[in-house]
Order: sequence, then structure tokens, then C-alpha cells
Amino acid sequence: MINADLVRHQTDNQGVLRLTLCDASTRNSLSEAMLACLSQHIEMASNEPSVKVIILAAEGPAFCAGHHLKELTSARQDDDGGKAYFTKIMQMCSALMQSIVQCPKPVIAEVNGIATAAGCQLVASCDLALASETSQFSTPGVHIGLFCSTPMVALSRNVSHKHAMEMLLTGDMIPAQRAREMGLINQVVNAEQLQEATQAMANKIASKSSMTLAVGKKAFYAQAEMSLSDAYQYASEVMVDNMLAQDAEEGIQAFIEKRKPTWQHK
Repeated sequence: MINADLVRHQTDNQGVLRLTLCDASTRNSLSEAMLACLSQHIEMASNEPSVKVIILAAEGPAFCAGHHLKELTSARQDDDGGKAYFTKIMQMCSALMQSIVQCPKPVIAEVNGIATAAGCQLVASCDLALASETSQFSTPGVHIGLFCSTPMVALSRNVSHKHAMEMLLTGDMIPAQRAREMGLINQVVNAEQLQEATQAMANKIASKSSMTLAVGKKAFYAQAEMSLSDAYQYASEVMVDNMLAQDAEEGIQAFIEKRKPTWQHK
């Protein structure tokens, strides 16, 4: 069962699902329960036709402070020193991050506060991210002897290697404007305007053909891991299939006739 105390969910009439982390007492840490809850929400949204776009937001002074370190530390009392539990949590976290990338619906992070360690990983795993001017980002594991190796996977796929290594090796907090310059987030806005700006972007995306969005998102991440020639071959095949779809036929015809398209896949 989904724990409504950890993640609040609401879908509007535009098909925008807002998931709000609401465990402010732990700075919305990715506890075992939070990981399970978020994973369930993403899975459900992936299979729900009425959901077009997902916004991932949070309550409190932190968007997400990463893993629940007290929860992890308590597992050191286990007979194996915590190895099995550590493995379980890292696998759960990795599965969640991959499910966001693999979700056919665009996912937008709405960050108002700090996003550190696995919380920064969560932002980097989303397709788009908007942040308030006072938000900050870091991968601070190096400070406590625990290199942010799993956050590194998402981070290094969003920013240049030099920028990623700077964050990983120093653990320094990166202000929102710097995060935008590095490519970690898309926009920086006033905190008072953050929700409105995120909603406006979500609405714009939700107005497109859901089939087209799903095809495009899948292709984007798939080609990024290929060689140049393989990427062009793959993308060409995707484009041909896309051209044969009814929404592409309708969209092109609407453009020619200078009218708004009527999507089959709304």
C-alpha cells in the first residue's frame, strides 16, 4: 500500500500528476519506505493513460537530503554488519532512478531547498528540473567517507565530467544559478513563482501527443548510450515508425492547414 504520509499525490484536469514528498522531519530522506512509496507512484503513473506529465516536489526546507543515514547505520547491528541491508537499499534506489528515466511520462523536478547526495541524484534523474533561487545541490558523501558513487551515475549523465568530478570530489554546495550553468537544472525562479513556473511547463508538455512524448523520451535516453552511427540508425528507425503513427499524420496535416491538431493519444 502507498503511504500517503510520505508522498501526497494529486492529478489535475490537464493530466499533470503532482507527487509531493512530505517527510520534512527527515528532510524527505530516501528511507526504505520512501523509496518503496515513490517507486509505486512512478509505476502506477507509467501505466495510467490519464497521466501526461509528473511533477516531483517536496515540503519543508529540503527537497531531499539523500539516504536515511540513521536507518542505514542501524543495520550495522545485523550479523553481516549491514551488508545485505545496504545492498537492498542501493538496489531499491537504483531501481527508482531507472524507473524515472524509463517512465514514458516526462518527469519534472520542482526543487525548493537543498538536494544532496541521493537527493541530487533524484533531481538529475528527472527529465527536467526547475529550482528556486535559494536552492542548493551537492554530492557531499566525501565529507563522511562515503563517495557518492550511485549519485555519480545520474550526475555524470547530466553535466560535464569536470563539473561532476568537482561536485563529487569537493562535496561543496552548488547554488541554483551555478547548477543551471552546469546543466543540472533548466530554470531558476523566485520561490513564490516556482510552482506556477513548473506547472506552466508541465501544462505545455501535457498538451502534446502522449504517444509522441513516450516515443521521444525513450529514444532520447537510448541513443545517448550508442555510438554516433548506431544512434543515427536507431533514431532513423524510430522516426519512420513515428511518421506512420496517426498522431504524426494529424500533426503534420494540422501544421499544413494552419490549425491546432486533434490528437488520438491526448
